[in-house]
Amino acid sequence: MAIASVSPLTGETLREFAPHTPAQVEQKVARAAKTFHEFRRIPMQQRAVWLHSAAKILDDESEKFGRIMTLEMGKTFKSAIAEARKCASGCRYYADNAAHHLADEVIVTDASRSFARYQPLGTVLAVMPWNFPFWQVFRFAAPALMAGNTGLLKHSSNVPQCALAIEDILHRAGFPEGAFQTLLIESDRVGTLLDDDRIAAATLTGSEPAGRAIAGRAGCQIKKTVLELGGSDPFIVMSSADFEAAVTTAVSARTINNGQSCIAAKRFFVAESIYEEFEARFIRGMNKLVSGDPMEAATELGPLATSRIRDDLHKQVEQALGAGAKAVTGGFIPQGPGNFYPPTVLTEVPRTSPVFHEEFFGPVAMLFRVRNAAEAIELANDSPFGLGSSVWTRDENEIALFSYEIEAGQVFINAPVASDPRLPFGGIKRSGYGRELSMHGIREFVNCKTVYIK
Repeated sequence: MAIASVSPLTGETLREFAPHTPAQVEQKVARAAKTFHEFRRIPMQQRAVWLHSAAKILDDESEKFGRIMTLEMGKTFKSAIAEARKCASGCRYYADNAAHHLADEVIVTDASRSFARYQPLGTVLAVMPWNFPFWQVFRFAAPALMAGNTGLLKHSSNVPQCALAIEDILHRAGFPEGAFQTLLIESDRVGTLLDDDRIAAATLTGSEPAGRAIAGRAGCQIKKTVLELGGSDPFIVMSSADFEAAVTTAVSARTINNGQSCIAAKRFFVAESIYEEFEARFIRGMNKLVSGDPMEAATELGPLATSRIRDDLHKQVEQALGAGAKAVTGGFIPQGPGNFYPPTVLTEVPRTSPVFHEEFFGPVAMLFRVRNAAEAIELANDSPFGLGSSVWTRDENEIALFSYEIEAGQVFINAPVASDPRLPFGGIKRSGYGRELSMHGIREFVNCKTVYIK
């Protein structure tokens, strides 16, 4: 795949970039490894100053960075600006809390002193996706840098300007040149990097096949990995729910980021007593969404990132229809320029059809009626994925039941699933392993060293 910015709105190639040569990559890896031995000894207070500076740059220039995101992958301009500012918030969180998260942990034993000490591993390779091209990177970079690691970024090939902008932000903030570097390389060159002894660990956010490839190659070298992969998150609405809040949130939860989010709600399980009204209101809400130029303020749904993503999404819809599902709205490729796909609602999707267990990475929702909480849980858990889940109920017994029984890394009650620097983020099953964000995220790429003094 060429390393280029291609407009999802027009199909025009905006900029092309020559991949880094093997010699250039070697220079960057060597610089990262050399910098690590110096960087790990820089006081954490200084690293915090630099990270606060990065946060200020992100806030002050959020419109500039938002424009780059929108031009490269099609998210609405207002959501892209919000993403840049969220990155600033994430930087401030780790600048302010890393010292506490990584403080020596006293352990009472028969020794005069014993404790766990958290120290950086080395250079971490980050393979990141295009859908949240700034946030996905900063939620790795902020904790990794604060812990004293150095980072190498292999970003998705369709967002090279975002990748270079992030490197520039961190350098302008004061971090040493080798602390964080972008590699403009093709995906098939990642394996060689994983084999390099100077790469201590790797993290990937992306597809299941990419996760298998990274984990397998890193595993052969006995290297730590963190994987955040796909999701087919359930959105469960019981009869006791705040109906207005649930149905309004359902629309935004399915179409966030033009529907291209691992934690977007995708399978909707609704109590049969309120199903008919929910379906009607949900369809009406989806149809009201304004599609168009993502730079326009009125636009709520922009184009999908690439034409291939749209084509793959439509093939899934056709497979669902072929298996007996009904498209009560949408389900077609519109005429005209741009990678647009209409908000689509599928009902009567057979549980035996392959698409029941697949992820729709675009504005396509599947609706199901359920008789009770037990059936909702059974259907929600009938998935190879286990990333997030959103449950709407005001019944305390149901809240306890869902929060315990749902098989996912996250259960949000009466709220949409969201990533928050204060909360651990990650999944189970084929949604990956390990955690990002919070104290748990910063401790993924450190050596938990036991110190025992008799």
